[in-house]
Amino acid sequence: MQYLLYGTIIYLVLINIFAVFITVADKQKAKHNRWRIKEADLLLVSALGGAVGMYITMRIIHHKTRKAKFMAGIPVIFFTELIAVVSVLLWASRI
Repeated sequence: MQYLLYGTIIYLVLINIFAVFITVADKQKAKHNRWRIKEADLLLVSALGGAVGMYITMRIIHHKTRKAKFMAGIPVIFFTELIAVVSVLLWASRI
């Protein structure tokens, strides 16, 4: 149980750091009219656990804040992930 908890925390920290990195990178690319990171890839990283880092970064750097699929979708992804993680941890604690 303890390894599952620590592993989950480490994974979420790393994926959120990556989410911050690619959000900032996409913003920089947009400013310089360069090749952009696909929206589907940004949403995928969010769905893989980076929703918190991506959402906070988007708000801070004002990136993708006019896109409804990001401003509504990422919080939905986050709460879905939160329910899933809590469910897994509760299930694992019974074993």
